[in-house]
Amino acid sequence: MTNIPNVKLGIISVSRDCFPIELSSARRTAVAGAYGDIYECKTTVENENDMLKAVEDVKAAGVNALVVFLGNFGPETSETLIAQYFCGPVMYVAAAEDAADKLMGGRGDAYCGMLNCSYNLGLRNLKAFIPEYPVGTPDEIAKMIKEFIPVARAIIGVKNLKILSYGPRPQDFMACNAPIKQLFNLGVEIQENSELDLLVAFNKHKDDPRIPGVVADMEKELGDGNKMAGILPKLAQFEITLLDLAEQNKGSREYVAFANKCWPAFQTEFGFVPCYVNSRMATKGIPVSCEVDIYGVLSEYIGTCVSGVPVTLLDINNSVPADMFSSDIKGKFDYTLSDTFMGFHCGNTPMCHLNKGTLKHQLIMHRLLEPDSEPDITRGTLEGDIKPGEITFYRIQGTAEGGLTAYIAHGEVLPVATKSFGGIGVFAIKEMGRFYRHVLIQDRYPHHGAVAFGHVGKSIFDVFRYLGVSKISYNQPACLPYPSENPF
Repeated sequence: MTNIPNVKLGIISVSRDCFPIELSSARRTAVAGAYGDIYECKTTVENENDMLKAVEDVKAAGVNALVVFLGNFGPETSETLIAQYFCGPVMYVAAAEDAADKLMGGRGDAYCGMLNCSYNLGLRNLKAFIPEYPVGTPDEIAKMIKEFIPVARAIIGVKNLKILSYGPRPQDFMACNAPIKQLFNLGVEIQENSELDLLVAFNKHKDDPRIPGVVADMEKELGDGNKMAGILPKLAQFEITLLDLAEQNKGSREYVAFANKCWPAFQTEFGFVPCYVNSRMATKGIPVSCEVDIYGVLSEYIGTCVSGVPVTLLDINNSVPADMFSSDIKGKFDYTLSDTFMGFHCGNTPMCHLNKGTLKHQLIMHRLLEPDSEPDITRGTLEGDIKPGEITFYRIQGTAEGGLTAYIAHGEVLPVATKSFGGIGVFAIKEMGRFYRHVLIQDRYPHHGAVAFGHVGKSIFDVFRYLGVSKISYNQPACLPYPSENPF
């Protein structure tokens, strides 16, 4: 995927001038050796002049994510100014003491120094990534650095992202119509456009010489699932249109995502359903949300950066029928009926996450737009059951009141046939019923949730925290009631 950042790490050590500078420098070298692929700044920071020199050094080396290492107590002013002058994601960690026989002449007191470091970051309103337990040996810190990479990748991506939206939010989908002020607070740019702008751009790509090549690639990807080959040239034309719009409208930004209106006028004017193209764009690292869901596509992009694989956006759609639960789930998996639900969208989930993806028509739109004829303008969905495996269900959301909230839950897609249409799966999340009522409903989240494939909630939580999300909810265990939960 070319639409997410490459992280180049650097490490700067700091030293309080009443401690041996050699202690911090030697410990830094040990950390760099334990991790491996990291640029080691040789300037150990004791004061502001050192800080300026060190920051310029890592910038010149192309570093875009930084580890600040307290090899000893550290100079709280200079070490926190690094985060201010570096202008990229910064992690602060501290050295554990080496051995009992070094506690007289070689004690670093970095455990103490992290407290003052945190206080000074707060004084200066600076954001930083601090691991759950930020003190360790070189090998332990190397593991912390590894966990920092997906967080840093997402932060860099968000700060360099432009969302291109086409069309207003559809009627009766006001839940997706969230205030955009928080996007700017996060550092995200948004360029809002008309559906007509998208249609004009699409029409200009008629007979584009690249269309046959994209059609051939689609045919290869679909294989036996290519049930509606006649629609592929239009879908290819639309894919090329989106890719060109991304390049033409990046402006000062490096990365792009789309939030597009996809029905009902889309079908009558463009002549197809865009779902399959949206799935392919997600595979390229350029997510396209349905129904102009700007915070949905921001969620997708964050998950793409964190996981490094394509994500999807699904409706938290329908309950699992009791008879299906009894026959296919009960006694086979450790879930109750209310732990399960079905996640669905028309056909935007990438082929790599489906058991057998097939190009079809959108059943609901067909009922509405061409009920008395064979599918034509409603063709273009990629349908199939979602592959079983671990997932993270999550979303960042601008609230109606202008705030910023988020939720995260780990779960799985069960190996249960859905017996339904669309890109769909039977999902299971522990205590989903309570989570649904006291987070999703209570906090007024829309019906769309982003799905990352794998358990990556720890990193997503750290990204949300770094971005300053005021409330991050999760599926609390039964022993931990929600504030709104009726205790009786």
